[in-house]
Amino acid sequence: MSFSLTTACVCRRARHWLLPFAFLFTAQFTYAQVQQWVQWGGPNRNFKAESKGLAMSWPSSGPRQIWSRDLGEGHSSIIVDGSRLYTMYRPAGLLSKIKRSEEEVVVAIDANTGKTIWEQRYPAPTAGLDFEYGAGPHATPLVAGNRIYTSGTNKQIHALDKQTGKVIWFHDLVKEFNAKPSGRGYTCSPIAYKNTVIVTAGGSEQSVMAFNQQDGKVAWKNQSFALAPASPILINLDGQDQLVVFGGDEVIGLDPNNGGLLWSHPHKTEWGLNISTPVWGDDKLLFISSAYNSGSRLLQLAKTGDKTTVKELWFTNKMRVHIGTVIRIADHVYGSSGDFGPAFINAVDLKTGKVAWQERGFARATFLYADGKFILLDEDGTLALATMTPTGMNVHAKAEVLSSIAWTVPTLVGTRLYLRDRKTMMALELGGK
Repeated sequence: MSFSLTTACVCRRARHWLLPFAFLFTAQFTYAQVQQWVQWGGPNRNFKAESKGLAMSWPSSGPRQIWSRDLGEGHSSIIVDGSRLYTMYRPAGLLSKIKRSEEEVVVAIDANTGKTIWEQRYPAPTAGLDFEYGAGPHATPLVAGNRIYTSGTNKQIHALDKQTGKVIWFHDLVKEFNAKPSGRGYTCSPIAYKNTVIVTAGGSEQSVMAFNQQDGKVAWKNQSFALAPASPILINLDGQDQLVVFGGDEVIGLDPNNGGLLWSHPHKTEWGLNISTPVWGDDKLLFISSAYNSGSRLLQLAKTGDKTTVKELWFTNKMRVHIGTVIRIADHVYGSSGDFGPAFINAVDLKTGKVAWQERGFARATFLYADGKFILLDEDGTLALATMTPTGMNVHAKAEVLSSIAWTVPTLVGTRLYLRDRKTMMALELGGK
């Protein structure tokens, strides 16, 4: 928008008339900014939205569907930047069950209609990959400024113009930096820090790498620890920014300016499959959880001078989050516990590490939290709205909305929910009347 207010400035009456509209425009713009979901886990990478006005119940058929469209395989979640959605997929066709596509797609979609705005396709060979548990891409794109940054199944990092999809820069971590290929597909969702974009890579002195957002040049690479599928988060400990990376055998704190080691703590899991995203609290407590032979830990971080110390407050194998998300509300964390056996919705008391309650009734699930409610999507495609407290779970609404395996956490912007499985993508309206 571009206009002159010269005339209005001359006329006091006109100035007074315009003032409420200027206030309204500012308020709406600020609210829209808050509602963006431009990275894995949302604004604060913790799967919480600032949305208000969610309905307390739905019809038995589920929330009102705004649109639905076909989408290929993959588990990338959906990010929202204004009126555009971005995600990734591997094309599906009649022969995809026999031989999967050898390319991947980054797609921009109109949030109001579900129609494709642009696509960027690139080679993504399947040789050497184990897609027994689903094809990639697995990582979620990142929007920063006028760019979108993506991580492909074969450790390909793209920087694209978010308006057109044009490739601005590209790195193949395997071919250029001798990073070890990911057997089941690369899963690290990029994270922005200052003028860099940070990803895990793998290899000697390059477990984590940072690239300049503008030109793609290597800003730094560091560390030699084993990698895991989990994506990193940023925390602030007493004024110091730290990058928390869930590795294959430990959780690590790094300086996001150079990758220098600040601290580490062991958390070993079979096959290095630490998948869930760590959860950070303002009380300097870090919660981590894994499935298989592991469980959950609560770590207390403390900073004295330039040194960070880590104290384990408790460990329990009665909470084992596999592919889902964990939501912390006050002194409890809530998540779906279980891997290949029964899955339970668990509430764990952070003060003691004890399970406060367990609920059956859902397959393995992912959660979002908004407006005092939990939005739950399980792998069978069941969507639910629930209230969870330290004393129990109250399911307000429940419906079958997806038909394929649904491992992707939904995205909530305002009262609109965007979700996908391995075949379909849709938008649902969750607002009340």
